Amino acid sequence: MMLNGKTALITGSTSGIGLGIAEVLARNGASVILNGFGDWQAAAEQLARHEGRVGYHAADLADPAQIEALFDYARREFGRVDILVNNAGIQHVAPLQDFPAERWDAILALNLSAVFHCTRLALPDMRAQDWGRIINIASVHGSVGSLGKAAYVAAKHGVLGLTKVVALETALSGVTCNALCPGWVLTPLVQRQIDARIAAGESPEQARTALLAEKQPSQAFVTPQQLGELALFLCSSAAQQVRGAAWNIDGGWLAQ
Repeated sequence: MMLNGKTALITGSTSGIGLGIAEVLARNGASVILNGFGDWQAAAEQLARHEGRVGYHAADLADPAQIEALFDYARREFGRVDILVNNAGIQHVAPLQDFPAERWDAILALNLSAVFHCTRLALPDMRAQDWGRIINIASVHGSVGSLGKAAYVAAKHGVLGLTKVVALETALSGVTCNALCPGWVLTPLVQRQIDARIAAGESPEQARTALLAEKQPSQAFVTPQQLGELALFLCSSAAQQVRGAAWNIDGGWLAQ
């Protein structure tokens, strides 16, 4: 129970990657603050099996004022945020010339600007206690591009740059900042891409296999549990000098 007494705020954590990370951290003693638009009550019930407290705040992270309210809630109800996992994200796929400007703005607001706002609000308390963990869920798309994903790729490249700057600015402290860079994870965002293939005539198995074959040599999805275990390692004393890293967990995608 290495995280007893620690509070983790995980954005976009009512399902998928965020909930998987929340589960691992809660199982290891952390209190967890959930955030997101999904079925938060089911997520909270799942985490309530563990010893730590569970909270929820419905902040829309595209709005900086609501992010401020989220951190006010965290301090009021939990004292402070010890571990920040910036996970919330959205996606839209279209060729650049057809990419709606409002979708570009929305993706940059949630996938990048919210990471900045959450980090700047978490840092003062982390610095004051000389301990903190900031874990940004970036993507393999923080290092490479893919057709039709201009906003997502731009945002994830930005997350990796921001991660490095925060790591440098906290290098003399007990606060670390790193990024996890998953390949294909079977989240609702990825499921929509599979569904598009099914709608075009592929069987569900063909659609999954074809999606993986394009990019991920392991031919297997990364799991939220695996990402949670890696996040747990970054919270450990063994990772004290892991700073500014972009940790690929992508089935060999970037090894090609």
